[in-house]
Amino acid sequence: MHSNAALIETFYRAFQRRDAEAMAACYTSDVRFSDPAFGELVGSAATDMWRMLCSRAKDLQLRFSDVAADDARGSARWEADYLFSQTGRMVHNRIDASFKFRDGLIAEHRDTFDLWRWSRQALGLPGILLGWSPIVRNKVRSQALRGLEAFRAAKPR
Repeated sequence: MHSNAALIETFYRAFQRRDAEAMAACYTSDVRFSDPAFGELVGSAATDMWRMLCSRAKDLQLRFSDVAADDARGSARWEADYLFSQTGRMVHNRIDASFKFRDGLIAEHRDTFDLWRWSRQALGLPGILLGWSPIVRNKVRSQALRGLEAFRAAKPR
């Protein structure tokens, strides 16, 4: 197994344990992360997102597969089942991840998933009717970022 594939597996095994510090240790200090919910996060904003998600994920079930990597790039698929706390609805999300590496760490991490599919599960009727629209997409992103800002503001320095 390529060392970068092992790094991806280390990252997801840490996520399965909800060990955000071990996840953060897989990233460069200036990592660039993006996904449809949070948009683009850089450096400590990305690692704090994982800290927030791990601290709140009491019922998370996570599986990963199809890990592949070479010296420069990697990929994986992962699935998460969890209770979306804002609505109390169960979500099953399927995510494709791509990675770029530098100095033996993840320098770029891009997660892609169907936000409309996610919003139908997480939000119910509003997600079914409007989850495809920029209005709902922007609202999901602004709420995710507000949650991250509040988490970071409450974090001990």
